Amino acid sequence: MNVHAAIDLNLPNLTRPNGDPLRLNHGDFVAIDRHKDTTYEATYRPQALYSRANEGFHANNETFLLHEVATNLPIYREDTGPTDFHLHLPPGGFQLVLVTSGMFTFDYDGRFYNVGPGAVMLQSAIVHRQLFYTWSGLSTEENLKTPQTVVPDALSMGYSGKFLEAFVTDPTTFPNPTIVGPDQINEAETPRVAWTHALHDRPEDAGFWLQDPMALDALFKPLADGVVKSAMPVYVRDIGIEIPSGHLVTGHIIATDPHGKSLLPKSTSAVDAASFAKGEVVIYRVIRGTAEFRDSAGKTFELAAGDVVTAGKNSTGLIGLGENTQVLRLGLLKGMEQLRSWTPTQRDEIDGLAAKIITQRDIRPLRTEGKPVGYLYE
Repeated sequence: MNVHAAIDLNLPNLTRPNGDPLRLNHGDFVAIDRHKDTTYEATYRPQALYSRANEGFHANNETFLLHEVATNLPIYREDTGPTDFHLHLPPGGFQLVLVTSGMFTFDYDGRFYNVGPGAVMLQSAIVHRQLFYTWSGLSTEENLKTPQTVVPDALSMGYSGKFLEAFVTDPTTFPNPTIVGPDQINEAETPRVAWTHALHDRPEDAGFWLQDPMALDALFKPLADGVVKSAMPVYVRDIGIEIPSGHLVTGHIIATDPHGKSLLPKSTSAVDAASFAKGEVVIYRVIRGTAEFRDSAGKTFELAAGDVVTAGKNSTGLIGLGENTQVLRLGLLKGMEQLRSWTPTQRDEIDGLAAKIITQRDIRPLRTEGKPVGYLYE
């Protein structure tokens, strides 16, 4: 992704980013990315098309990027298939993945995770790769139209794999070193190797997080106070990322059932709007259905599936949901402004280190055994 440069591992200034401080936009602003205006590009891999929420990214001082990743080619081609083992080293180590269609197998820290629609993964600078994904065989145009969901069902799991992905800052501005190249992977051995490393910038409590969409902590709870109007009852799922993100980001899914059906896995314990109200900057992404918002001047606007709004803390609020609607809400917290960006020189130097940044390895007899070293720094 970036220019590689050979450097000395002992350079002390590589352990922390020393670029400009990150700045959230604390002003009264509303930036909307309409899905009809976005483009899909194979930015990093030929089989994956990326659609970025650029308006919100730029309006928020390029501090936080949300994009959709859509699988678009079969896994068996020579130029596609599994990725290499690599690291992402964004400020704060923050990478969020929310699967919205199809099935994937990811390898984090030498362990396999088979995930489908609604699965949430958050990782903080862990050696990983994408091992498997589904592809529907549809044309690009038809593939990009297939519906997305956070509730797994047989139909959605059969589509091409898609997920929403978020980083602190832009992936092109921070190191993404390859640890084991695709031609060096021994499938009988390498996936059982877990790694740690010395180059990181993780807040306290940050680590690895996986939430299964059918787990008890992923149940949708009824919204009690009626702040969000809808013909259907409104439910909220806490995706549980505030603590494992190092208190950088909160995340919730606000949703309704289809008319006459019970789609969402539910809990009977109610929540109020205050339970998901955190954020110096807030981001809403409509996964399916329609949602209505009101800005600070009282003007209302509607978002449809694929649309994103990024706004200041008190600049907009969700006021209405259509039926069969699912909306991801992310709240960016003050702790993000304790981070600094990587300088271009640091980025290129760390990319050049590749596997040399590894300081510890653990080979497990089985992938389910042994200490997870990829996110327990010593």
